[in-house]
Amino acid sequence: MNKKILVITTGGTIAMKKFTKDVGAVPALTGSDLIELVPGLKNLATLEVSEYCNIPSPFMTPEKMFELAKYIEAKIIDYDGVVVTHGTDTVEETSYLVDLIVNTKKPIVFTAAMRSNDEVGLDGPRNLLDAVRVASSEYSGGRGVMLVISSKIFSVREVYKTSTGFANAFGAPNYGFLGMVDADEAIFYRRPEIRENYDADNLEKNVDAIKVTTGDDRKFIDCAILSGAKGLVIEAFGRGNVPPVIQDAIYDAIKEGIVVVITSRVPNGRVKGVYGYPGGGKSLEKIGAIMGGDLNSEKARLKLMVLMGMGMDRDSIRSCFENFFNFKSE
Repeated sequence: MNKKILVITTGGTIAMKKFTKDVGAVPALTGSDLIELVPGLKNLATLEVSEYCNIPSPFMTPEKMFELAKYIEAKIIDYDGVVVTHGTDTVEETSYLVDLIVNTKKPIVFTAAMRSNDEVGLDGPRNLLDAVRVASSEYSGGRGVMLVISSKIFSVREVYKTSTGFANAFGAPNYGFLGMVDADEAIFYRRPEIRENYDADNLEKNVDAIKVTTGDDRKFIDCAILSGAKGLVIEAFGRGNVPPVIQDAIYDAIKEGIVVVITSRVPNGRVKGVYGYPGGGKSLEKIGAIMGGDLNSEKARLKLMVLMGMGMDRDSIRSCFENFFNFKSE
């Protein structure tokens, strides 16, 4: 018996066309149009389409992502799985927020495209076919929210966009992929051993992310303090290190009650309090900064928004970031 799958369309390159060279790619296709583009798609599952929105993914905001998560949470009760089409620019953020919030063992699969629908070698139809195949697989449940693209299956917590233009544009530098779609079969090699889920009804919107570069002064952190930021994610060097002047600014932010989370600009590995010099990760921990584990700054910001939106205090937030590897999947 075919699985009942809801396909939620949100826009992105997968739904775009380049009508003229001068105009460039713009939103053009409806959800129903996308389904009709893929031969054999309707044979894989009983499909229903929800045209949620049709926007470029840079138009996404945390609030819109949160609303989409709640929409999926309400809808998935009536389906065996959900597929979401999305733009590649922010799909790793939207899908991660959905993973943090929606508590289900049913498969939720995001997919996207790097080429619009009038380009040679367009990838959207195949990615959508693969995503529906994964969502309808009997082995796909209980693996968290997934991204299916270029025939690879990723955990959305682990995946990052790694190329601005190649069709094979996503990878998971720390962990690798969960599985792949080989011809007509979804094959899984592993499931995420560790997962998080939070019963969140709100996001804290006033959370900023600031990237640190060599020779920076403190003006961006001071601006965040003055503008009323409740949380700050600092994208630091290496293991989580910053110039001394940035440590001073972080200390002032913490004194003002701002929760500060440290991440790294390096795509592989975790931040950790190793260095005790002024600005070193160990020194930042001593003044109250929270180490963000292996999350990049974009995902750490969303997680901090969720935790602060739940009303957690600093110690509880610290535990959720620094003891992440004590979370166990069921």
